Amino acid sequence: ARKQRLRPRYLAVAGALLLAVGVISLMGIITAEALYPGDYGTGQNEISDLGATRPPDSVILEPSATLFNTVMIVSGALVLIASFCLRRASGRTAASIFTGLFGLGALGVGVFPGDYGTVHAIFALLTFVAGGLAAIAAFGVSTSPFKYFSVVLGATALVTLLVYTLVGEDSFLGSL
Repeated sequence: ARKQRLRPRYLAVAGALLLAVGVISLMGIITAEALYPGDYGTGQNEISDLGATRPPDSVILEPSATLFNTVMIVSGALVLIASFCLRRASGRTAASIFTGLFGLGALGVGVFPGDYGTVHAIFALLTFVAGGLAAIAAFGVSTSPFKYFSVVLGATALVTLLVYTLVGEDSFLGSL
């Protein structure tokens, strides 16, 4: 009986952590964009440029770099904790694994900014793919109408990533 009482608590903690990550990430990215000392724009820059641009001529602009990288590290760590709570609460493997991979990707983006080249690119791709898959897998642990919104948003993220990959950087999507 005690185990059953703990499950809703784990689900509530997972939900609260994921909500906090959404707010922290959104506000952190907006603030890093506002404090970016150069000419930053979502149409011509990658979001990771806020942490550091790609090699060979990497540019790190403060205070945006420290803010962005810290936000990614904190967000990734909180998502990993939420993933653990989600697994304890629901017993659903897919949702917790994809959520954990999403958290690992975000953490890696912060630890290895854009100037780390390929390592950063792998973590960024993991973040985008696992995030979309986690949103789709959340169908099994969410309630209506949120489970439907989650599937639509996850599918939209994956289709957008696919189109971006097929069309290239000069597409209507801008830079990732």
